Amino acid sequence: MPITVSIVEDNDKLRGTLASVLNRAEGFKCVSSYPTAEDALKALPQDKPEVVLMDINLPGINGIECVRQLKTLLPKVQVMMLTAYEDTDNIFNALAAGASGYMLKRTPQAQLLEAIREVQRGGSPMTTHIARKVVSSFQRTAAAASPTENLSEREQQVLDCLAQGFLYKEIAEKLGISYETVHTYIRRIYEKLQVRTRTEAVALFLKR
Repeated sequence: MPITVSIVEDNDKLRGTLASVLNRAEGFKCVSSYPTAEDALKALPQDKPEVVLMDINLPGINGIECVRQLKTLLPKVQVMMLTAYEDTDNIFNALAAGASGYMLKRTPQAQLLEAIREVQRGGSPMTTHIARKVVSSFQRTAAAASPTENLSEREQQVLDCLAQGFLYKEIAEKLGISYETVHTYIRRIYEKLQVRTRTEAVALFLKR
């Protein structure tokens, strides 16, 4: 059985070219194509394609919002963005809306067909360049989400005491260290967290 594909693309020439490529390729069938999100949202529930190729820059409702609404209407449909945009915001907004893949319009035909096969099988095809952006963004997010991970165990203990409102002398007594050592730890904590005040340090500690 061929993989059934629908296209949502406002460029008439490109939309026609994509449909022709799909219908000429073995194992694929273009069941419908639409120039706007509004048209697609009305008709796709009846077309019931397995895969939808979705542009982002559409007139009226954009492609990302179309994905979000379409996944409500057809939860099992696999949507692959096919766009000229490769900025991080568009990539993540599309994936968050429910897209399973993200490919660029300049992708060679053979690679595009393989990506459609992959997304239909439950994969998440992306160009190497896009995938690298996704990985880099996740790494930055993870680092930002855990600002105190670089602190030593003792520094974590000192910061925990600060968060509980302990005075420096009380911290020294609780941890069995000198008053001067507490000052040293706090200076290191401020440097590692790139803050200047106790309030800022505690705020980052509470975000863990």
